[in-house]
Amino acid sequence: MQAFHIILMKKILITGASGFIGSFIVEEALRRGWDTWAAVRPTSSRRYLQDKRINFIQLNFDDEQSLYDQLSPHRFDYIVHSAGATKCLNKEDFFRSNTDGTKHLVCAINRLKMPLEKFIFISSLSIYGAIREQQPYTDIKESDTPCPNTAYGESKRRAEVFLTEHAAFPYIILRPTGVYGPREKDYFMMAKTIKNHIDFSVGFQPQDLTFVYVKDVVQAVFRSLESTKTARSYFLSDGNVYRSSTFSELLRNALGNPWWIRIKAPIWLLRIITFFGDIAGCISRNPTALNNDKFQILKQRNWRCDITPAIEELGYKPAYDLQRGVEEMFKWYKDNQWI
Repeated sequence: MQAFHIILMKKILITGASGFIGSFIVEEALRRGWDTWAAVRPTSSRRYLQDKRINFIQLNFDDEQSLYDQLSPHRFDYIVHSAGATKCLNKEDFFRSNTDGTKHLVCAINRLKMPLEKFIFISSLSIYGAIREQQPYTDIKESDTPCPNTAYGESKRRAEVFLTEHAAFPYIILRPTGVYGPREKDYFMMAKTIKNHIDFSVGFQPQDLTFVYVKDVVQAVFRSLESTKTARSYFLSDGNVYRSSTFSELLRNALGNPWWIRIKAPIWLLRIITFFGDIAGCISRNPTALNNDKFQILKQRNWRCDITPAIEELGYKPAYDLQRGVEEMFKWYKDNQWI
């Protein structure tokens, strides 16, 4: 009974708690009865953070001293660092948020001598870039040399390098592939496009895609927290490989199979579109979904990755293949009147 009480009272901090993945991590921590702290910015939406058990804390990742002062009254057992930028107008902003923000947080924790049990860093498969692209494609493995082709991927890679230089720090790095699910907006754009009778894809060379449902990412987070492993990195997917058209076809089925026009555009056309997308973002001061980083992501052909270490070392068991995940995601769209 005493051990059970200790587990219930674990204190966890989730950064990026108002974001897509972070909000689901908060929900799982609450479900487990943990003392749950959500790090947010003053401007962060709390739409998915309505539970009265949530404790809020504002953290300034731009400055190590500010983080030190803001964290000094607290002692956390676990920290899940999910905060970061996925779209930016300037490359420098990716590094300020994803790289420097992570460095400042880790340095503040070390200065505080916080007796942290585990620090989970949400990274990305994108740190590897376009590798193993000779057909037939093979799984990207952790022994491969990262070669990011996006500012986002490079910013995450540099944060990972910083963590690996602190072997005594109890970190685990998770590298999910394309994460989808309720509340996520980029894949929702695809559903809206298909509802409007258009399916758009890029490139004529075969493409192997992988996905992971947000709840399986959350599963991996908590298995990592419970694991005795530290100083390790793991890829996350649902364990399957899909054709580039599979996601679209599942969304179309969920929509009741409306008529559609399938457009497969050459890579050079995508480059023109994303070039003007970057210009539009600069004019509006709001990053668009079709930008230079997105161009590199969409033209990449091989997104396979080896999740065997996560399965064997963490006990990770993906519960959602793409069909089940899309069905649940689409039900949420309808229940919440997104579509």
